[in-house]
Amino acid sequence: MNKGDLIDAVAEAVGITKGDATTAVNTVFGSIEGCLQDGDKASFVGFGTFSVSHRPARDGRNPATGKTIKIAAKNAVKFKAGKSLVDAMN
Repeated sequence: MNKGDLIDAVAEAVGITKGDATTAVNTVFGSIEGCLQDGDKASFVGFGTFSVSHRPARDGRNPATGKTIKIAAKNAVKFKAGKSLVDAMN
């Protein structure tokens, strides 16, 4: 499923136009993104939790040449599935 498929599914399930569904989906994604940018977690009971993890700078190795390279520090988004989602998959 991609974003377009999600918009179609929301529009059909709720009985709204695709334009309204697009606004709703974009608002949800934007809210989650804003929450993570503020350093908070976005937790949805039964579905899962989005959080940000800081990865410090480190030395790495180019596998083709074996030369040592510097890998910059960055923030990475993590997702931990909730119990209901995990149970639905098993």
